[in-house]
Amino acid sequence: MILPNNEIERQYKTRTVIGADECGVGSLVGPVVSAAVVYDERLLSLSINDSKKLSAKKREVIYEALMNLEVEYAVGAASIDEIEKLNILNAAKLSMQRAIKMLQSPNCVTLIDGNRTIEVLDATVIPIVKGDTKSVTIAAASIIAKVTRDTIIQHMSSRYSGYKLEQNMGYATKYHIDALRRNGSTQYHRKCMLKKVLCYT
Repeated sequence: MILPNNEIERQYKTRTVIGADECGVGSLVGPVVSAAVVYDERLLSLSINDSKKLSAKKREVIYEALMNLEVEYAVGAASIDEIEKLNILNAAKLSMQRAIKMLQSPNCVTLIDGNRTIEVLDATVIPIVKGDTKSVTIAAASIIAKVTRDTIIQHMSSRYSGYKLEQNMGYATKYHIDALRRNGSTQYHRKCMLKKVLCYT
């Protein structure tokens, strides 16, 4: 397996490099969460990969390792209300901006996953297509964002057990859609996204 590496980060050897990624855009439940991580060569020792390619157990192991290394990171989120007001893509952008702003410094460059940049005041932001499979720093951010958001959803699931949110993390599985049709939505569901899913699923 080819893991994300630091080839992109090494291009900016005279600058501080930040990697950022988001989690939860396609979910029907809860906030969208982003994380930003300052590049550290020690990341290469952790077998970090894109969070989507790792099991939940492996993500937890790497997350704990990242915490033990005390890597510099920040987490940003956009609430359900903000998703409703802004739409999910703009809310995801907002969550990433919030994470990046907590870490940005003069002469830093931020790598983000995707093909579109985002605006962050006084920051150089560079989009990397499939960045979470190429940059170890973006991949580390993807793991922190995923584990953070999964923990939030698990707490929500403890209040509403009938949707199996702890298993589907709010995504539109058959069980989740059937539960919505049986029981209706909860305070944690994104109403703006339910309309489309319930019409076309």
